[in-house]
Amino acid sequence: MSKIFIDTNILVYTLDGRDRAKQAKAREIVSAIASKHLPVISTQVVKEFFVVATTKLKTEAITAKQIVHNFHNMEVVANDLDLIEQAIDIHLLSQISFWDALIVAAAEKANCEYIFSEDLNDGQLYRGIKIVDPFKEEQSVKV
Repeated sequence: MSKIFIDTNILVYTLDGRDRAKQAKAREIVSAIASKHLPVISTQVVKEFFVVATTKLKTEAITAKQIVHNFHNMEVVANDLDLIEQAIDIHLLSQISFWDALIVAAAEKANCEYIFSEDLNDGQLYRGIKIVDPFKEEQSVKV
């Protein structure tokens, strides 16, 4: 079983009913990762998910909290000072945003093989971790 880091956007799409096809695909992705692999997120992802769910998607806070509670079924990487310093290094060396670098640093800390994200370049390698945009039809990694 491989460890797969799930970026915030994938989790948000599971709630976003504005694009039903993307919502269904996101739910399929998260379900497949949870059943066939070891899902990983970070405290950054949890915080971003809650904020986007309650502000942009207008989900009731108590409902969003119940969803967040289900994240106990995933490995959660804490964003501590060491991780932030690693993210700064990744940001400087790879020229990606600090927030994306923090995702990469968390995935590296958890020894993930893949990061599933729509925000980073599909197929790109960062510190040996392959980026997969699961919404691209031609993506090579199947969950």
